[in-house]
Amino acid sequence: MTRAVVAPRDARGPALRPALHQAASLLLGYPDAGWPGRLSLVRTTLEQLASPEAELLRGFCDGVACVTPLELGARYVATFDRSRRRALHLTYYTDGDTRRRGASLARLKALFRDHGWEQGDGELPDFLPGVLEFAARCPEPGLAVLVEHRAALELLGHALVKFRSPYGDVVRAVCRTLPGPAPADHAAALRLARTGPPTETVGLTLAPFSPQGSRPTEGAHR
Repeated sequence: MTRAVVAPRDARGPALRPALHQAASLLLGYPDAGWPGRLSLVRTTLEQLASPEAELLRGFCDGVACVTPLELGARYVATFDRSRRRALHLTYYTDGDTRRRGASLARLKALFRDHGWEQGDGELPDFLPGVLEFAARCPEPGLAVLVEHRAALELLGHALVKFRSPYGDVVRAVCRTLPGPAPADHAAALRLARTGPPTETVGLTLAPFSPQGSRPTEGAHR
C-alpha cells in the first residue's frame, strides 16, 4: 500500500523535516510492484523542497529511475540483507543479538502504541523505514527516536558509502535532518554505539532477528 508523502506548505517551515522523513521511509522500503508509483510520488514532493537533504534524496531518485523493480529488488537484498554492517534494524548496532535488544524493541513498541502507531507487515519496531514513517506522522517523539539511534544511522551511512550504494545518500539525508552534533567520523560513531554490535546471543523475548532477512519471501515489504 502506497502512503502519501507529507507535503509541506513552506519548504523552509516546520513541515520540512517530516516530509523528508516520509520520503526517506518510502525510498528505503523494498522496491516491490508498487515501487514506480512510490518513486514518482516522492520525486514530485521533493520538487517542492529546497534543502541539501532534499537534494540528496532527489539524487537517489534520479539514479534509480531507470532501474526496474526486479533489478532494484535484487540490489536491495544484496545491500541490506547480506551484511550485518548494513542492517536496517537500528537497535542491532547498539544491542546486537542480546537480551538487552529485546528490552529496546519492547520499549520502542510501547512508545509507538502510546502514540497510536503500529508497525506494519510483521516488521520489528526498529526497522528504519517504519521508524521514519513514525517520525513523519509523530514528529516530536519520532525525532527523539532517531536522535537516540544517531550512532546506528551514522554507522549504516558509512557502511553504505563504503559499499558504494546509492542508498547511502538516503541515510545521509536522514542524518542531516537530526539536530545537535554528529559523530566526527566512523570511529566516533562506532564508539558511540559501544564498540559495535555485540555477539552474545541469549534468546530475545521478541521475534528473532535475521540480518539476511530473505525479503522476497517473508512478507516484510512495504
